[in-house]
Amino acid sequence: MKQYATLCAMTAMVLFATACNQSVDREAEAKAIQTNEAQWVQDFASKDPEKIVAHYTDDATLMTPGSPASSGKDAIRNGIKQMVADPAMSLKFQSSRVEVAKSGDVAYTQGTYTLTMTDPQTKQVINDHGSYVTTYRKEPDGTWKCVSDIATSEVPPPPPPPAPEPSKPAKHK
Repeated sequence: MKQYATLCAMTAMVLFATACNQSVDREAEAKAIQTNEAQWVQDFASKDPEKIVAHYTDDATLMTPGSPASSGKDAIRNGIKQMVADPAMSLKFQSSRVEVAKSGDVAYTQGTYTLTMTDPQTKQVINDHGSYVTTYRKEPDGTWKCVSDIATSEVPPPPPPPAPEPSKPAKHK
């Protein structure tokens, strides 16, 4: 019995040591994230809100220029639905940097984007471009989902409309 207990203890220690020493193939994980982003670009091209939103976690936050942050999948979905309803809308992005944590459970990408859409005020098609950072979390099923997505436009905002001329006081007779 003592030998059995010793064997069980040794087996447990070996399994524990093996589990603790598992290394993450960060290069393979980075490639998986790049593949995910390429699919995400295709999903934007399809203008299918559900496919696009599937890339986000339930608790994700999306921050885009000129808009308040959208927190949670439902808020993100509402914004995406409005975005893809625009016939002129086109979004493309490409990461130039992918970093996976040593733990293998979080990562981020950094890159550039181009966006074409209709300005809601002027009804004119505008072209935007800029940079983005997306933070990912590896889900229990092994997929990478966006937790935080932020874009920064490199296009300066339009000038404010001219101020109305001050009215002249009325002359009294």
